[in-house]
Amino acid sequence: MTHPHVLIVDDDPALLQALPEALKLRMSELMVDTADSAAAALDRIAAQDYNAIVTDIKMPGMDGFALLDEIRARRPDTPTLMITGHGERALAVKALRRGACDFVQKPIDRDYFVALLCRAIQMNVLSRQVKQQQLALERRADELERTVEERTHELGEANKVIQSPLRWLLAPSQQMEKVVQQIRQLADSPLSVLVEGETGTGKELVARAIHQLSARRNQPFIAIDCAAIPNTLIESEIFGQFQLAEGGSLFLDEIVNVPLPAQARLLRALQERQVQALGSTTSVPVDVRTIAASSVPLEREVQAGRFQQDVYDRLKEVVITLPPLRERDDILHLANDFVAEASMEFGRPCREISEPAARVLLHHSWPGNVRELRNVMRRATLLAAGVIEREHLSLLDSSRAIARRSGPAAIGPSLKEITEAAAADAERQAIRQALQASKGNKTEAARRLRTDYKTLHLKIKQHGIDAGRFRKCRAS
Repeated sequence: MTHPHVLIVDDDPALLQALPEALKLRMSELMVDTADSAAAALDRIAAQDYNAIVTDIKMPGMDGFALLDEIRARRPDTPTLMITGHGERALAVKALRRGACDFVQKPIDRDYFVALLCRAIQMNVLSRQVKQQQLALERRADELERTVEERTHELGEANKVIQSPLRWLLAPSQQMEKVVQQIRQLADSPLSVLVEGETGTGKELVARAIHQLSARRNQPFIAIDCAAIPNTLIESEIFGQFQLAEGGSLFLDEIVNVPLPAQARLLRALQERQVQALGSTTSVPVDVRTIAASSVPLEREVQAGRFQQDVYDRLKEVVITLPPLRERDDILHLANDFVAEASMEFGRPCREISEPAARVLLHHSWPGNVRELRNVMRRATLLAAGVIEREHLSLLDSSRAIARRSGPAAIGPSLKEITEAAAADAERQAIRQALQASKGNKTEAARRLRTDYKTLHLKIKQHGIDAGRFRKCRAS
């Protein structure tokens, strides 16, 4: 512990000798400095932070009051004792009002003086300790604030990744690395983009990623599922959404379903950047980036006469082709990501996928691609208790195939699972037959199946059926 250190200021040499001796007799660890003038005292104060200062009031040159003012300015936390003459009570009161901690009268009572000085030193020590604690708390608060800012920034960056459509496209797959690189390269360009890939491969995710990485990110992103809109309404729907997407991006999913007459008007809107509402004679300028998607190759549709060549040329300034899930090498990586997502959403502590379950996932053909995989893993997460096993994936075709290949001794699927699978197969076959009979016309297929258009559209997506494959060339 540091020994207390005091300064005595007086122009009387006898007092400067007697007081330190008296203090050291009573306070052996006390360190005492002396100064015979206010000017000398200020030099010492500049070099040393004292625990207390004792000064006479009446001194030649700068008096004790002027010195007190300097001490208060330079060392505001240092207590100062003032020495006054006998009976000079007015000076003592003045000293207290100007900031002195106490006063002592001449002739000085040594014991009383020591008691006053001890109290002043204790006050200073406590004041220093409080100040050090405050500084430590302030430093700690600053550190915590910096830590919070850093963590907030990290969480913000992580949240951007979580919320970004790129989250589900970033995977240890060479095919997807190429897709992500294309997205980043073209995001800020004005070029129209055509995204091709089977149903469920993530075409809308690509479109949203392009939008979010572009300068249009703060403007609307409008998605239109052209396959879900009856032919009689599709034209008014598309051109109405153009204006809603002003300044942003318009995503035309399954653009192959746009009728040929509407394709001509769409081409004019893309080229002239103007749209004309149905029944209106006035064209309205629009600033919209168009991203189109198709689950069937548009070039094949052009060759078959079902899609206009000039519209195709206008849309395919950049073409991004998404591989089907069965051709990708990151199925288990995606499955684990979907499990983690579902675990947080459902509050289910699923931690891993067992090896038998992993083999089921790797052997499945995935006709519904990534969408099907996500739905399967969400269901499995809800059913599992910690580890996802093969039985939690029992509705997959490959699971049933594995069960058959495992021999008669193996435990097969339950009666309920067999019934559910058979019903799903029957529904899928009925939809395929209706689409075949209606040559891919979903409105007619819905009529044949005695259901509404929207329900049929959802079922087609659920079963991963490509309605475009049932459309025949109108010329034939």
